[in-house]
Amino acid sequence: MKTIALEEHFLTEEIRRAWAETPLDAAEDTRGFDRGDLESRLDDLTSSRIALMDESGVDVQVLSVTTPGLNNIDPARSVALARRTNDLLAATIARSPERFQGFAVLPMPSPREAAAELERSVRELGLKGAMLHGRVGEKSLNHADFLPVFEVAAELRVPLYIHPQIPQRAVREIYYGGFNPQVDTAFATFGLGWHYECGIQFLRLALAGIFDRWPGLQIILGHWGEVVLFYTERLRALERVTKLQRPVVECMRQNLYVTPSGMFNESCLERSVEVLGCDRIMFSADYPYQYRPGGGPRKFLEEIALTQEEKEKFAHGNWERLCGAIVR
Repeated sequence: MKTIALEEHFLTEEIRRAWAETPLDAAEDTRGFDRGDLESRLDDLTSSRIALMDESGVDVQVLSVTTPGLNNIDPARSVALARRTNDLLAATIARSPERFQGFAVLPMPSPREAAAELERSVRELGLKGAMLHGRVGEKSLNHADFLPVFEVAAELRVPLYIHPQIPQRAVREIYYGGFNPQVDTAFATFGLGWHYECGIQFLRLALAGIFDRWPGLQIILGHWGEVVLFYTERLRALERVTKLQRPVVECMRQNLYVTPSGMFNESCLERSVEVLGCDRIMFSADYPYQYRPGGGPRKFLEEIALTQEEKEKFAHGNWERLCGAIVR
């Protein structure tokens, strides 16, 4: 069974330098997570990565820059850096097209240039969409500045994968602070904060009417939908106060795909199928963060309680169908 994994990350030294040279509050900086083996695996786009894919049972990785992408660097610098990174990504795919595909990284601090780079990346470089990294500064993704990005994605029929990044400082201090720096940062990121932050970004798009404006726009969330699939009963209550053409939960079923991001939990899979159906689940292993020796991704696919047809959809079929709609 062919396996295509969608949330598989890389990083370049040039982006790492840009992060280091950006004047951020120290608490905004999660670079410390990417050390040791993680750092070397993020940097590697060679046969060593492919060897670990083989060991895991992953046939294709859809590559993307890790969080926070280019969201927090100088707007002017982000444009040229995005172009160079996407050119590198396209060259990597060209060397091993049977093993790699890619999501563009976008210069979101420069929204109109981000829209243009998305179009270039899809039409000229053959990339499959883009990886977004949640908020940009203090602006959530539904801010009017970012409408050109969603317009281009809808026109090209490419998906946008929203990846978590750390919540704003004020949010961290109120909800995740007060322990010690290490616990505060972990709580605000991989412990919980990343996932609430990311799920809220999707809900803000829905509540802002983005899917009414572009009903064909497709969003992907990792980590089994970043919490929101477990609150559909409460989200339905929003119908009483919103003036949307389609309720939020209906937007989920028509505009959202979810992946596991290496969280190989069958109860989360069951909930995702219950809410969205088998046509809206796709596979991801969150390499290198969730890499474990022993072929975990393949083992999970083999052992889950889905029919063979449903497993094929999950492992590769739904992604291939989605990519088949892309306009070049």
